[in-house]
Amino acid sequence: MATSSDKSELRRAARALRRRLAEADPQAAMRAAEHAHALPDGAVAALYRAAGSELDTEALALALVAGGRRLCLPVVVQRDAPLVFRTWAPGEALALDLAGCAAPLLGATEVSPDLIVTPLLAFDAFGGRLGQGGGYYDRTFAERPAALRVGFAYAGQEVERLVLEPHDARLHGVLTERGYRAFP
Repeated sequence: MATSSDKSELRRAARALRRRLAEADPQAAMRAAEHAHALPDGAVAALYRAAGSELDTEALALALVAGGRRLCLPVVVQRDAPLVFRTWAPGEALALDLAGCAAPLLGATEVSPDLIVTPLLAFDAFGGRLGQGGGYYDRTFAERPAALRVGFAYAGQEVERLVLEPHDARLHGVLTERGYRAFP
């Protein structure tokens, strides 16, 4: 099992790598969105609003809407709790949630997504995902086991193998600028 200091160091290195990837390829998100048609089915897709060097979901949102999907975004309404999801469409107003992330306004309808597109710091070919460390997505995945979990990342964020803990949910696939890849 990885220690918290091991994971902290891995996160630090992964953040630095992601920043370099973002600077080297500012069009990666646009190319990844061109593969939105390959994502698993789901009428309601949860995205996220990118922060820092996370792969931006704007082009992906437009592609999913053009493909007939409804969108929602995660909202932190309570610390140490799963995320809730509220409907959202490109161009709609957002406000900061409890964690300081852009989220739909309080009056937006809560929904249960079929597909959850998640940011990450690193992933492996076995569906392992290294997140920011807050546990929001892991708690959410545990509460919503039927939802398909797809990472949205630069292809260069792939690592050989991540050490997962019992609470870490594996991804069903990952969408990168090179396309969609399902995990076994």
